[in-house]
Amino acid sequence: MVVKKGILNKLYIVVVLMALSFIVVVFKIFNLQYIEGDKYRKLSLEKTHRNDTIFANRGNVYAADGNLLATSMSKFNIRMDVMAVKSSVFERDIKALSNELSKMFKKPSSYFQKKLRDARKRKNRYLLIARNVGYNDYAKMKTFPIFKLGVFRGGFIAEQKTVRVHPIGKIAERTVGYDNHRGGAGIEGAFAEYMQGENGRRLKQKIAKGQWKPINDVNEKEPIDGRDVITTIDVNIQDITHHALLKQLEYFDADHGCAVVMEVETGEVKAISNLGRTKNGKYYEKRNYAVWESHEPGSTFKLASLMVALEDKKVDTSLVVDCGKGKIFVNNKKVEDSKRGGYGKISLARVFEVSSNVGIVKVIQKHYDKSPKKFTDKINSFGLGEMTGVKIKGEGKPFIRDPKDKSWSPISLEWMAWGYGVSLTPLQQLTFYNAVANNGTVVKPRFVKELRVGNKVEKSFDKIVLKEKIASQTTINKVRKIMENVVKRGTAKNIYSPNFSMAGKTGTAKKWIPKHKDENGKTVYGHYSSKYYTSSFAGFFPAKEPKYSCIVVIHKPKKEKGYYGATVAAPVFKEIAQKIYTSTPVDNQSISEEKEFASINKSYENYYTKLRKYKTIMPKVTGMVAMDAISLLENMGLKVKFSGSGKVVEQSIEKGNKVKKGATVYLKLS
Repeated sequence: MVVKKGILNKLYIVVVLMALSFIVVVFKIFNLQYIEGDKYRKLSLEKTHRNDTIFANRGNVYAADGNLLATSMSKFNIRMDVMAVKSSVFERDIKALSNELSKMFKKPSSYFQKKLRDARKRKNRYLLIARNVGYNDYAKMKTFPIFKLGVFRGGFIAEQKTVRVHPIGKIAERTVGYDNHRGGAGIEGAFAEYMQGENGRRLKQKIAKGQWKPINDVNEKEPIDGRDVITTIDVNIQDITHHALLKQLEYFDADHGCAVVMEVETGEVKAISNLGRTKNGKYYEKRNYAVWESHEPGSTFKLASLMVALEDKKVDTSLVVDCGKGKIFVNNKKVEDSKRGGYGKISLARVFEVSSNVGIVKVIQKHYDKSPKKFTDKINSFGLGEMTGVKIKGEGKPFIRDPKDKSWSPISLEWMAWGYGVSLTPLQQLTFYNAVANNGTVVKPRFVKELRVGNKVEKSFDKIVLKEKIASQTTINKVRKIMENVVKRGTAKNIYSPNFSMAGKTGTAKKWIPKHKDENGKTVYGHYSSKYYTSSFAGFFPAKEPKYSCIVVIHKPKKEKGYYGATVAAPVFKEIAQKIYTSTPVDNQSISEEKEFASINKSYENYYTKLRKYKTIMPKVTGMVAMDAISLLENMGLKVKFSGSGKVVEQSIEKGNKVKKGATVYLKLS
């Protein structure tokens, strides 16, 4: 009896424990199902499903004449869920599908058959078929055997992305800019928020090996494309400027350079080229030097120095200045003219024309040595100490030393007079020169004319006047005449033409080499180099009623070939002015083509007659997949006809040729 009772007690305990366990299990199930069910269902869904972003196409960037500068193109990665296809369909159509893939991607049909069968054996639900397929090929692939059945029955998976392209190539690439993992630069970076549009969504499900595939053929939310930016850039002037600068950089084996053309009255930037040298000696749009790089201008700053003295009525252009033998010392520091033996006694106007360092230093020293702040205040009143405020990111800061600064020294005033100890970007210098051309009115440089949604103008950017008048009309008239004489009989007489007028100022500045360690580890203190120079020319044309202002700055030309502003930079200015004159006449002046065009390289033969008729530059599309090339050309206003499929192997109009909008381009596809 005692034994039976003990067994019963144990059974009772077991039953109780089982009952308690059952109650706990039931409670857990109830808790999971009803109390915390939503929470865990949500967690489960988040781990197996997700909304992927479908990035909207960015708005386009256009030139002022409607040429396309930047646009987005769709690319597709094509994958296949081989397990979504019924065995009977798979076996029946695998060869037909492989044949079509073979034609498109130029691989044997047997290659694709083996790839698909191996994937089916491995139960691969996310097999990569092709990357970066253009829209045309994507649309065609959707009609292939098996694929035409769609996502659920044919296993066809297409993942869309967008890429940014520049139809006219590298020209103005840095100013057009970008907005991506590298940050925001140029116009694209400045107007990124406006251009980016609204992204869409597509629901995806997690499958084997951490891969995700779309659940539906359609998107949960379609992306809305961004809005367009209409720039001030003129493609023809941009093309002229780019090639003129490139040719000179290559000839002088220079490190880098820039050139900017601005419309005098409005401040619209019609062309901007920034070219830097790679390790292999090629040039590309490396940085936006015109906006970013602040440097000592050298003699182009003498215009500001001369205007200060004229405005303060300290001097007149007829004043005789004794330049002596071309060498003086200021606090034991040498100021020297480029002409051996000096210029002797010459007028102040001639001092400027021949760019006498001694002459301008003597004038400024005599009248401002005891009141240097009057000089610097007047310089600042011209706007030279201020940033232009262009919307493009990264504008360099100007530097005009003040007598109150700790860095002010006994030679600061005299060194400023001839363009040292100050720092300006090319665009800031051009804004000042443009003001002189514009009868003293400073206008803000502009890169953008309008923002558009479709064909509707959403916002226009009008001319902004920064300063109504920086100097009297008397002073403006005097310096403009002297600048015209710089080209006629001064330092830039090498670019003079009797057929069209120009005015400007040459600049040659030694490069400052900061303190550094040499190759032997020895400290080399900061000094001005006798090997490296910055060559520049700034001015406007025509001289009488200026339409365009322009600046050319070239850094570190090979000294053996030449380094003076007149030799290196001024010819670029002339070529730009000459070609603009001929292609888009700015006044009643005419050009003798037979005489002036003899020196122009062969690639520009008949250039101007073409420019009068044609507005679109043909890009290179060979090597591109068909739909990319087609959409690109159609966006540029051209009609496209093609034969074959795949990539473009021939184009009927060669890259760089001018074509009318509406013209037909024939493409041969591989």
